[in-house]
Amino acid sequence: MEIKDSGDKVYIRTIPTGTVKPYTKGMTITHEHLESPLIELVIDKAYYFGCAIDDIDAWQTDLRLIDEWSNDYSMQIKKNMDTIELTAIFYPTNQCHARNKGATAGRISQDINLGAGGAPVQLTAATVLDLLIDAGTVLDEQNVPETGRWIVLPAWACGRIKKSDLKDASLAGDGTSIMRNGRIGVIDRFEIYMSNLVYSLTDTVVCWHCPFGTKMALTFANQIVKTRSIEKPESTFAQLIDGLNVWGSKVVSPEAIGDLYIRK
Repeated sequence: MEIKDSGDKVYIRTIPTGTVKPYTKGMTITHEHLESPLIELVIDKAYYFGCAIDDIDAWQTDLRLIDEWSNDYSMQIKKNMDTIELTAIFYPTNQCHARNKGATAGRISQDINLGAGGAPVQLTAATVLDLLIDAGTVLDEQNVPETGRWIVLPAWACGRIKKSDLKDASLAGDGTSIMRNGRIGVIDRFEIYMSNLVYSLTDTVVCWHCPFGTKMALTFANQIVKTRSIEKPESTFAQLIDGLNVWGSKVVSPEAIGDLYIRK
């Protein structure tokens, strides 16, 4: 479905769950009719940009101002979107499955400490590998696929990884050590992403809600739906440029996303 404006709805088809049955030779088999439920995603967020390129500036520069400014607006929109989305997972309601967060995480074990309000877990160079493994175990106990796993960490936490034993190339599973190439890559099936926009708050000390999960946990749709260029406005000697970007997002599989609540 094409997104035309804020308030539009996108319908996402999900993958149905079938039933596997035992078979014995010669038996009559039955066929189930699988349904693919639709998930409704509302495009309810929007940002716009607008600028005026004065004729004098356009004549006095050899830069393509429209291109330069458009790129800058794109980066600002992306930054604001990331801030909103990384926060929305946890605030005002934590959307992770009850067994994918807190001090008693784990659908089966129920004894994995991912940090809780008033008691975040401390992430250090000595503990970071254990915490990543614990997050992976939480997803394993939810029978979440191993492919497409990710975790988002603040820059200081990524620094702890680079100072840990994982700086050794043999432990990182790569021919070049983390310290040499600066790339963290994949640890315990998690693709590590760094962001300074991870949702943080003061809980006696500053703490961070770090989301982890798989691609199946979230759905997202984004579109620039309007752009305009006004060449000769009546009010000024300039070219006016503006545009509207709309998007929507939703946690569609709470068991496939978790909350690692950490402090320094």
